[in-house]
Amino acid sequence: MASTYSPSLRIELIGAGEQAGTWNTTTNSNLGTIIESAIAGYVSVSVTSANQAFTALDGAPDQARNAVIALTTTTGANFNVYAPPQEKTYIIYNTTAFTATIYNSTVLGNTTAAGTGIAIPAGKKILVFSDGTNFYSVDIFNLTGAVTSVGNVTSLGSFTSAQLLGALTDETGTGSAVFATSPTLVTPALGTPSSLVGTNITGTAAGLTAGNATTAAAATTLATTNFSIVESGGKLCFKYGVTNIAWMDSSGDLIALTVITAFGTP
Repeated sequence: MASTYSPSLRIELIGAGEQAGTWNTTTNSNLGTIIESAIAGYVSVSVTSANQAFTALDGAPDQARNAVIALTTTTGANFNVYAPPQEKTYIIYNTTAFTATIYNSTVLGNTTAAGTGIAIPAGKKILVFSDGTNFYSVDIFNLTGAVTSVGNVTSLGSFTSAQLLGALTDETGTGSAVFATSPTLVTPALGTPSSLVGTNITGTAAGLTAGNATTAAAATTLATTNFSIVESGGKLCFKYGVTNIAWMDSSGDLIALTVITAFGTP
């Protein structure tokens, strides 16, 4: 009885009574080359056309049997690769600057897609598996515990401010994330800032207490370039520079340093 070959890995199955005295050569090839390639093999495949099938040979080294396949290309564009129509798990390393998509062939060695494929973005490494017709990728959902990374994360995918808020445990406030340039804050409570420039503040000043001594001292001083009015001892003191020029008490009595003129022309 002649040898046959297993469907998924194309391992040579020696027929009964076959290869007397030489079966060890076949067995060593099966165990030391073919099975090892399927478990731990790495191969680099140069893709030279938009659609290219991995080589798949019976009982001999090939591309499709390897566990890890690195892709290079001379196409200068996105391309497709085709694995045999059998169950298989791969790690695909797309070393190119283009998107590679892996499919199962409908027939061993052709470039007709049997089902859905998986796109491997440029420069990415993805674990995929096939049911013989369709390829699937392995997602990393449901990770638990802290996930750490060495270096900067350049791409996190797309998510909303609310989703980011849900991932934080020590946040304050709600709403959209705010960044440095032209942010809009909705009813913020600023607390006591260590410094604050209010050049373009508009609106009413209800409840505002000014603490700058050049404009107010405990909210009791009004100052211009040369004049100031200071509340002192229950009286308003009018000054010109540092000179007291008039006082007014709570009854409205006015005492002036010099002449008081009524009904005159300023």
